[in-house]
Amino acid sequence: MVSIKDVAEKAGVSDQTVSRVVHNDAKVDPRTRKRVERAIAKLGYVPNRAARMVRTNRSGVVALVTNSVSTTPFSTDIVRGVRDAIEATPYSLLTITTGSEPERRARCWKTVKEHRCDAVIFVTMYHRQVEEAELDPAVPTVLVNCSLENDRPVPAIVPDDYQGSYDAAALAFEHGHSRIGYVRLNQTILAARLREAGVRDLMRAKELMPREDWFVEGLVGKVFEDRYVAYENAMKILSLEDRPTVMLCGNDELALQVFSAAQTLGLRVPQDLSIVGFDDFQVISDVIRPGLTTMALPYYEMGQRAVRDVVKLIEKQPVETVRTAVPCVPVLRQSLQRLNRV
Repeated sequence: MVSIKDVAEKAGVSDQTVSRVVHNDAKVDPRTRKRVERAIAKLGYVPNRAARMVRTNRSGVVALVTNSVSTTPFSTDIVRGVRDAIEATPYSLLTITTGSEPERRARCWKTVKEHRCDAVIFVTMYHRQVEEAELDPAVPTVLVNCSLENDRPVPAIVPDDYQGSYDAAALAFEHGHSRIGYVRLNQTILAARLREAGVRDLMRAKELMPREDWFVEGLVGKVFEDRYVAYENAMKILSLEDRPTVMLCGNDELALQVFSAAQTLGLRVPQDLSIVGFDDFQVISDVIRPGLTTMALPYYEMGQRAVRDVVKLIEKQPVETVRTAVPCVPVLRQSLQRLNRV
């Protein structure tokens, strides 16, 4: 078996220098690093993780724990952000899927402990609060796309749904729209409440009175068993002679339903009706014509920030804030038209 001494001799450096290269120490001279890496590749050296664990009481492994987040649209960007960021650290990534059943969650945390993971990045498939029972207080954890429902200080990185929706409404207002309609997400989820609040607060700030008959449901029923009603409700609003000039939508799927309703009624987008979505689900937003103006979820950046915070937890450094709300960025396409305010 190739040892660290063999690599050091081959590269003409000390054992300590090889160790520093293996652990991705940024202070190693780049030329020395390349020489050591060539020696590692030529000799096929594999670091002894068990010995490292004994020496440092760390495994060098971070667990990415998800509840099937990888199966949901665009939330794979969280995982991609985590994986890309972890490459710049000395840590390896172990991915575990929990599901929602308590037995599977218990097995998940058992696996985390069996692998002596240094910390966990816990990711949910939609923005929500998690219960204490879903976590293990003995394992340092960073939450992504969720926050803890009680006051225990667990670092959490979430999208700023409220500000994103406020900014979407502000964007419509800046384009001359004061007759604003809104299609809600399923009201049982946190993002739905935050996004609607953002729209309403912008309208209050601009002294606009929300028309309650223009604020309609888009999804109803239990989460993951819910059904779309956005098309039917948009048909009712858009059939009125007195109708909005812009429809803001809780997500891009709802915006697609509004597009369909407008098309059925012979309304042109954006000439007769502007539409703004949320999420920047590009299978929809960048494919339909005209392209959909929307707010992009910052999932990739959230994954990267999670790695930053989890490394700080492992290395006993202070985490700057318990809850980080990452801004959603507007993506301007052709579905939002500028007009004279009416």
